[in-house]
Amino acid sequence: MSHTHERKLNPTMSNQSGTQAVDRAARLLAEVVHSADPMTFTGLSTATGLAKSTTSRLLLALERNGLVAVAQPFLERLGKATGETINLGVASGGLVEQIAQVDSTYLIGGTNWVGMSVPLHCSALGKVLLAYGAAQLPGGPLVRRTDKTVTTDAALRAELAAVRTRGYAVTDEELEPGLIAVAAPIHGYDGAVVAALSVSAPTTRMSKDSVATVAGYCTEEAAGLSAVLGYRQRASRQNRKAGAA
Repeated sequence: MSHTHERKLNPTMSNQSGTQAVDRAARLLAEVVHSADPMTFTGLSTATGLAKSTTSRLLLALERNGLVAVAQPFLERLGKATGETINLGVASGGLVEQIAQVDSTYLIGGTNWVGMSVPLHCSALGKVLLAYGAAQLPGGPLVRRTDKTVTTDAALRAELAAVRTRGYAVTDEELEPGLIAVAAPIHGYDGAVVAALSVSAPTTRMSKDSVATVAGYCTEEAAGLSAVLGYRQRASRQNRKAGAA
């Protein structure tokens, strides 16, 4: 009888560390969700009493639910600034999976992308994930979605180099005719890109001339979200702030 009792206890004992991880994750999410303002990474670590490395690990481990909760205020602010459709995307099985969206304030051009997977090579989110090594192309030829889709490896390599140089990606009617989008990288605690943030609109509303302005808003919010995930901003940005003060 004692052996039977012992066997019953063992699963509970072995699950203690797992339960602790869940408790920590729940505490972290509670802080994020109930905060009136976007939390800073240090603020999250302090409020939960968790080490910074643990906070970072939990945020990334909670990628689908945790990242969405952390990112929501940044998506909403970007939506207010642009009026267009905002998406958060991660790499999944050689495609981009869009895990959160803020809808456009306009009736025309408001597609619900959440849960949809799109090719990496012809979407702004995908180009960011490829450019920074957060995703890998699946095997086989690059699918032509429109007559503007980049379908050669050489052209795509050049495009990804341009993404890294300017800090954001653009897709101009390469995924769908009449659709233009920009996307910026979201960095985690260790500097690796873990997701991408995009603004998409009909070409009738976002002209090539306004892309740089929209990309500025997008990169700013992506940088803010990266900071909450623990990414250390570059010294030049810090110096610029100090100079302005």
